[in-house]
Amino acid sequence: MLIESLAQKTKLAMMTVWAVVGGCALICGFTVWCCVSLVNKERQQIYVLDGDIPFLAERAKLEANFIMEAEAHIQLFHQYFFNLPPDNDYIKWTLGKAMYMADGTALKQKQAMDENGFYSDIISSSAVCTIMCDSINFDEHERKFTYYGTQLIKRRTRDLKRSIVTTGNIENVPRTRNNPHGLLITNWRTIENKDLDY
Repeated sequence: MLIESLAQKTKLAMMTVWAVVGGCALICGFTVWCCVSLVNKERQQIYVLDGDIPFLAERAKLEANFIMEAEAHIQLFHQYFFNLPPDNDYIKWTLGKAMYMADGTALKQKQAMDENGFYSDIISSSAVCTIMCDSINFDEHERKFTYYGTQLIKRRTRDLKRSIVTTGNIENVPRTRNNPHGLLITNWRTIENKDLDY
């Protein structure tokens, strides 16, 4: 009877010990899994220091970033191409910057405008051309855009307002100092360039 009682108590003690060991193993495993997932999550976050204060920098989705960069590239190209003061050196500099951002179609349009005396007319009449972006429609799947802008040509005698609509495609190229967005405008053409009012 005593031996049977001792055997049952020993069996009960062993079951208790194994239950405690199993519970501790489960708790330890869960704790390790939580710590590893927390460390992996923290490794994906980037902190930016402003003096001694850290700020969490959030990653943007690639698609959203691409659309913003494409629209900024298109707008900057049009500013370089159409913002023209009566200064020959500055015109050459801005058009040179614009040529890094587009393919040969922009060069052909620049040469046609040069042959028609557009740039020499700006310099001789002391005209100032500025363009304002009204909107940009960009199709991210086809990588095609349509740019809507208003150009103001100020001359000494009169001011002229023109509506400019251009279209083209966007391609990825390596980023350089002259092309910081890493994009290239291709098949660029003007589909509307008409007077609005004086």
